[in-house]
Amino acid sequence: MDLLAADIVNRFYTFMWPMLRISALLLTAPLFSISAVPRRIRVLAALALTWFIYPLVEWPIIDPMSAPGLVEIVNQIFIGCLMGLTLQVVVAAVVTAGQALANAIGLSMATLIDPTLGNVPVLSQFLLILAVLIFVGSGGHLLLLGVLLKSFSAVPIGQSLLTQDTWGKLIAWSSMMFTGALLIALPVMAVMLLINAGLGVITRAAPSLNIFSVGFPAMMVLGLAACVFMMESMGLRISWLWVQAFNALDELTRGR
Repeated sequence: MDLLAADIVNRFYTFMWPMLRISALLLTAPLFSISAVPRRIRVLAALALTWFIYPLVEWPIIDPMSAPGLVEIVNQIFIGCLMGLTLQVVVAAVVTAGQALANAIGLSMATLIDPTLGNVPVLSQFLLILAVLIFVGSGGHLLLLGVLLKSFSAVPIGQSLLTQDTWGKLIAWSSMMFTGALLIALPVMAVMLLINAGLGVITRAAPSLNIFSVGFPAMMVLGLAACVFMMESMGLRISWLWVQAFNALDELTRGR
């Protein structure tokens, strides 16, 4: 009985380390971290993934109540959050692009309450749904699980990613939030610039024309039409951002 109890404790000590990394990833990664996914589903998904991954890797036995164990708990949570936040940069880029387009078109007042992002324009919500569909349709969730499994061999239990090089790569990658938003919104923003210039010429030629009664409806209709025509281009840019996110994730978790 004593041997059985000791074996169970050792199994728990080895089972806990992949569980921590997987749970932190599911709490921060796109698609898995949205409020539509209940916490019970996340817990069950983390348990199932840990159960499948557990036989594939040799796990060290570290006492979580010791000083090295407490450090390793923080390290595993950090690695999982780092992987999830790397992909969340794409979500932030999509939301930023939608906010820029909504301000240009005139939809900034039409907002939805998002419990995770606050007041988000309707156009940002639409682009966010498009980004999630592209992520799932291109097998991003399967790629994420593959990167997760690879991370246990690239960054094994006991190896830390809390280094200056990791922070530098993460900060450099976070700049893609603004670059990606610019790439997504640039075609429609260029069209809106031409529309504003045209409305300025019309207003100059006919001063009696009320810009508020004519300009705003025209900008809204033409802006939405431009979004429809540029939807393929925006989808390709969002797909490219997902590819870059997985490349950055592979670089961050690559074994040294």
